Amino acid sequence: MKLKINRLQHIGLPVTNLGASRVFYQRLGFEPVMEATFPHDGAQGQVAMMQRGELVLELYQMPEPELSQVRQRSDGRIDHIAFDVDDIDEAYATLQAEGFVMLEPQPSFLNFWARGCKFFNIAGPDGERLEFCQIL
Repeated sequence: MKLKINRLQHIGLPVTNLGASRVFYQRLGFEPVMEATFPHDGAQGQVAMMQRGELVLELYQMPEPELSQVRQRSDGRIDHIAFDVDDIDEAYATLQAEGFVMLEPQPSFLNFWARGCKFFNIAGPDGERLEFCQIL
């Protein structure tokens, strides 16, 4: 398969209190590098990208009432693992042609970072979400 993955881009973690989580990860040496909001079912969620060295965590808080869903697991939860790609459309076409389970009908745009990003997810064999992302 001809798919170029540059590196692990980030790990997505749903949180119930973005402010408290931001402080917690700052105590571990992570610094905020991007903050934004995103639309979800007519409300606004919040996201903060936190970086330490090459490791980036995407902390995101869903709008109410979905916050309670995050607490369903007592041992924490990783929502997705994201891979950095140079050409999101080419990555989408390649993975779709190879028969991977695509979770979106096309790459989506988010107003994150300076000029936005485009991403899509595929499903892994145990239902894990693997995100492919291009920062624009």
